[in-house]
Amino acid sequence: MTAPPDDCLARNDWICGAYLTSRREILRDAVLQHLQLTAVSVCIGLLLALPLALAARRLRWAAGPVLGVTTILYTVPSLAMFSLLLPVYGLSASLVVAGLVLYSLSVLVRNILAGLRAVPEETRQAARGMGYGPVRLLVAVELPLALPAAMVGLRIATVSAVSLVTVGAIVGYGGLGNLIYSGMNTYFKAQVLTASVLCVVIAVAADLLLVGAQRLLTPWTRRRS
Repeated sequence: MTAPPDDCLARNDWICGAYLTSRREILRDAVLQHLQLTAVSVCIGLLLALPLALAARRLRWAAGPVLGVTTILYTVPSLAMFSLLLPVYGLSASLVVAGLVLYSLSVLVRNILAGLRAVPEETRQAARGMGYGPVRLLVAVELPLALPAAMVGLRIATVSAVSLVTVGAIVGYGGLGNLIYSGMNTYFKAQVLTASVLCVVIAVAADLLLVGAQRLLTPWTRRRS
């Protein structure tokens, strides 16, 4: 008995509108989990990367160890990383977030540090001559000038996190990766394709949003270009 010609689910087509309508809530929940895991991990990574970059910039001896450790963490395969963190976090969303945070540190620390080092020394001296203290100098001068380089790192870390979230499917917290994983096991073509396309859409949308935010936060770069 053959499937009806208009039943794309029964035919197991790659492109199937019936899948989108019949699994709307499942797709919505997967997208929300994907966005939540990505946003939380990138935000925590940024909060950790900033003081590490500042320490590496202020203490010359610390730059090598900080960059070395974060680079080594980035080279650890994702499955191995999650396995190492499993005894600490168990099978939970925190396990996925912790892994993504560790992966993001290499890109974020390196780019923030590069941005801080690129601030001209004469600019710092001029600010000190105007009475700027260390904190005001950092907040009002150094961080704004380092922002373009830092935003490049943030964009890379965010897009990478969107991709790596899918690996969390091995512990049941992979957002759209859960659908990709189950779809591959059952050879459910429409589910695999739809979840994969949504991952790409999220990554592109996040990158475009960060580009827009960078343009708003650094208007002087638009004038210069």
